Amino acid sequence: MKTFKTGGIHPPEQKLTSGKAVEVMPLPPELAVSMSQHLGKPAKPVVKVGDEVGKGQLIGTADGFISANVHAPTSGKIRAVKPHPHPGGQYSMTVFITPDGLDKWQEGLNTPEIDWKTLSKEEILRRITDAGVVGMGGAGFPSGVKLSPPKDKTIDTVILNGAECEPFLTADHRVMVEEPEAIVKGLEIITHLFQGKARAVIGIESNKPDAVAALKKHAEPKGIEIVTLETKYPQGAEKQLIDAITGRTVNEGELPFDKGCLVHNIGTAVAIFDAVCRNRPLIDRVVTVSGMEIRSARNIRVLVGTKFSEIAAFCGSMTEKTNQVITGGPMMGKAQFSLDVPVTKTTSGILFINNIGLEKSGEKTCIRCSRCISACPQNLQPWLLANTAQLRDFESIELYGMSNCTECGSCSYVCPSKRELVHWIRFAKTLAGKRKQRQSA
Repeated sequence: MKTFKTGGIHPPEQKLTSGKAVEVMPLPPELAVSMSQHLGKPAKPVVKVGDEVGKGQLIGTADGFISANVHAPTSGKIRAVKPHPHPGGQYSMTVFITPDGLDKWQEGLNTPEIDWKTLSKEEILRRITDAGVVGMGGAGFPSGVKLSPPKDKTIDTVILNGAECEPFLTADHRVMVEEPEAIVKGLEIITHLFQGKARAVIGIESNKPDAVAALKKHAEPKGIEIVTLETKYPQGAEKQLIDAITGRTVNEGELPFDKGCLVHNIGTAVAIFDAVCRNRPLIDRVVTVSGMEIRSARNIRVLVGTKFSEIAAFCGSMTEKTNQVITGGPMMGKAQFSLDVPVTKTTSGILFINNIGLEKSGEKTCIRCSRCISACPQNLQPWLLANTAQLRDFESIELYGMSNCTECGSCSYVCPSKRELVHWIRFAKTLAGKRKQRQSA
């Protein structure tokens, strides 16, 4: 088994839903479709109150190079277009749709599957872009942009990320078990965009043997490699995955294409297949609903725009002991301030947690034990970054590699003093960014 060279941890896996097949959640009474479902500039709404829309109809258009289209997840009527709470912690412009119950596709969408080999590369990229496909692992980078690297960069390795190394999350696991053929077709489409000469690899952690078996059956006859990875966090981080599979190091200031690599999420490959072969925009996704305080943990296919409150109700509701709801995984996910927030294209999981025991352990002084250094996959000194952040010494913190921190949380996890190391690094990044904006204004 392969793994990355530096750092890493192995928290309790808690894959409570790994054996649970994906269920389709019924249509909710209202959908709150955010215009901020991707990295970059929010989409611009192109509908108004009272409009009737079909399933898959464009309701938000990409507003800039790094942006993505947004589509109606079902047919219905536009009730409102206004700011609304977002799982990222802010408010974002949101289109509210009252479903008509018909769930009728807009004409020309969700067509019978076609052979992608009959399409030109330009048409393939156009379909991916038009469908609003973004990275579904969490970052949400627009896939059409990611699949168009600078012409002077040669991509020789395309990697699908099937690690899913965060505790609790099993959405990608179930997609690999249940939709291996769509994943392989999506990967074939991606490699075709690079003259079909790129090495195609799917990296899967060793704790998913059924996913490995399912994909081997469909991938190996196509010349696609399945690489079994050591179960280790953060194995699924882009830089660590490239290190594990190719042995190449993406240095500070570099991007994967600088090392000849392109990494996509498992779910993104399926979305690319749907967009190219079925003319189907990205309007739903598989979400893991788990944690010790949800009565019926499960994997569900849910429409984008479904509120967390509706999902909690569908899963038997949360217990009275719930004191934290997290979107994503427990290591890098974000705590929510409202259950009115909607599912977006990047919502991989919703966790209902009781962290009372953790709250009682307050932050103490650093004892210089160096465990955070040993755990850091980026070979940084998290204790020093946090200290410098607390001192607001933004010039020094840049020299210590702040921008190279991926905020994976490994350092905070191993710290015996329970220091909020990632919190302080994020704090420094935010203030340093605002400082640069003021200086350039």
